[in-house]
Amino acid sequence: MVATPIGNLRDITLRAIDVLTTVSLIAAEDTRVTATLLRAHGIGAPMISLHRHNERHAAEKVLASLAAGLSVALVSDAGTPAVSDPGALLVRAVRDAGYPVVPIPGANAAIAALSAAGLPDNGFLFHGFLPARQSARKSVLAELKPIAYPLVFYEAPHRIVELTEDLQTVFGDERTITYAREITKRFESIHACVLSEALAWLTADTDRQRGEFVVIVSGAEQREDKGDEDATRVLGILLDVLPVSQAASVAAKITGARKNELYEMALKRKTS
Repeated sequence: MVATPIGNLRDITLRAIDVLTTVSLIAAEDTRVTATLLRAHGIGAPMISLHRHNERHAAEKVLASLAAGLSVALVSDAGTPAVSDPGALLVRAVRDAGYPVVPIPGANAAIAALSAAGLPDNGFLFHGFLPARQSARKSVLAELKPIAYPLVFYEAPHRIVELTEDLQTVFGDERTITYAREITKRFESIHACVLSEALAWLTADTDRQRGEFVVIVSGAEQREDKGDEDATRVLGILLDVLPVSQAASVAAKITGARKNELYEMALKRKTS
């Protein structure tokens, strides 16, 4: 599993070059994209295509190669394979067949954007791409709204305005949004503002809507429950028999406490 550059072709590790130079076969999301990278580093390994629409069939070819004693590297068009990219099905198939899977770490757009966002060092939630349909997208955002950690999304240029509108509608005006656009590429830009200002900034210049985006939204404001021990007790009982969202909703109706706060509390209990 070889991480490749997300833009600048020099952002590749020496280990990745070693692996791509020595493997018997490279499985690539798009062989044309990978060919450009290989030429830049003087690598001539044979390739096969492995993408979302042929992954199961391509996995069979990879397994056949491994059974013949060959070594195989998987790369996506950019960044780390199987992270918002094809590869997870292949990894499972290879592991199930008893072969080792070795990660070769490197470039990752989400981590690069987070490093330049200046957010508190208290964790984050990586979501990747949201649904393309607005109704489904808003539904997912509503579920994510109570989470106190920064939320990290990937988005394509033709949906960046729609995403911004939905974020403001669901999250309100006050949260900070960071647009990390074209990371490591020629027109890289990073801009942060509050959601109430985001749409105006984005639409003031159409160039700001071009390229691949990492979008980071600050988490929900944390509020400490100072005195509602009853709500905490009721929530704990309900979590033993109900899903998180339903337990928080019922506990809010019983005790009068805020549903969002109870939902956040329930999530922490379930993940601790």
